[in-house]
Amino acid sequence: MALFTPLRSIGSRRRLPGWRVLLAGVLVMTIGSGGVFAANQSVQGAKKEDVAGGYDTDAPSAILIDGESGSVLFEKNADELRPPSSMLKLMTVELVFHLLAKGEIKPSDEYKISEYAWRRGGAPAGNSTMFAEIHSKVAVEDLLKGAIIQSGNDSCIALAEGIAGSEPAFVERMTRRAREIGLTQSTFANSNGLPDPGNKMSVRELARLARHIIQTYPDDYKLFSEKEFTWNKIRQTNRNPLLSAFNGADGLKTGYTKDGGYGMVGSAVQNGMRLIVVVNGIDDIDDRAAEVKKLLEWGFRNFESRPLFAAQATVGYARVFGGEKRYVGLTPVEPVRVMVRRNGGDRLIARIVYTGPVAAPVEAGRRIGVVRVWRGPNLAVEVPLQAAEANPVGSTMRRAMDGASELLIGVVRAGFAKL
Repeated sequence: MALFTPLRSIGSRRRLPGWRVLLAGVLVMTIGSGGVFAANQSVQGAKKEDVAGGYDTDAPSAILIDGESGSVLFEKNADELRPPSSMLKLMTVELVFHLLAKGEIKPSDEYKISEYAWRRGGAPAGNSTMFAEIHSKVAVEDLLKGAIIQSGNDSCIALAEGIAGSEPAFVERMTRRAREIGLTQSTFANSNGLPDPGNKMSVRELARLARHIIQTYPDDYKLFSEKEFTWNKIRQTNRNPLLSAFNGADGLKTGYTKDGGYGMVGSAVQNGMRLIVVVNGIDDIDDRAAEVKKLLEWGFRNFESRPLFAAQATVGYARVFGGEKRYVGLTPVEPVRVMVRRNGGDRLIARIVYTGPVAAPVEAGRRIGVVRVWRGPNLAVEVPLQAAEANPVGSTMRRAMDGASELLIGVVRAGFAKL
């Protein structure tokens, strides 16, 4: 059963052509050791101490999220766009994983190391490289290891040119793919994160990208935990310091440029709970590792996952236009869990938002809106909702009454708009 009472629509949020975005329910809760309890109905911003227990980081921008739900445990300047440096390679890797999964390319496909890839990203460039020889052919599976383990800039350019014909063409595909997976602000100018004003990402979108890779490609993700790779008789160790310095760490990527500073996307699992951390803009390489470790330690020490809604439990209702019934129940497809502090006292605000009223007929399982749960000012989790049951077209009288009701609401709103 749901852990709080289902709520019906209580009002419109903003005007849409012919319809409204409705707030289906608001419930303010506190989490204690005994479960979820209703609290007062005021909605106020939380102080930093309320959100993160007084914790802060010296990193200019940082975020810590739960790997399962995406729940935000800590954030600081999380939406500020910064040079991602080599952390941008995660987007290149995601696209390659995606194309492998689709069968568009194969691990055994071989791509040529062009003179541009060699000079721009190889040994002559003096930056992180796989040391692939000019004009040699390298298999996709080895180029991926070079990009992930050795952070090879030549590896990424070779993948880009082999897949799309040129690096600019590959960057266009990267951008399209980024939008498909929900990265709305990230911009890319190359495949490897080498300095360019067009390379911009936020730590929030880097964390979202990391979580997507972990959940979508679990087998391919194992490459991120490999500690070394030898190519052209040159052995290089993984540049991620977490792999040897933090219990349960298994990824993901470090980065550094003069303009962007030091950054890292890291992830670790302890006691079945995965956390993902991103920091960027740090001045010192040792400080980068220290801040990442502190954030992970703080998260594992202070948070745990608690159930909020059971799968298929009715958590709210959506208004239906012209149906046999005036409302349809809304349920999550999967159980909904949220990260809360172990010592209790977290104040959660749950809202169900959908575009409506929903036009009949409504089929069972139809996607209708989302439930969003805030912890203080942070969006802790957002889960899609679906219709719990079918609601067929109602009688002529019912449709007429619903039409008159919507007309009256429109007239009242128009009157208020003139005030």
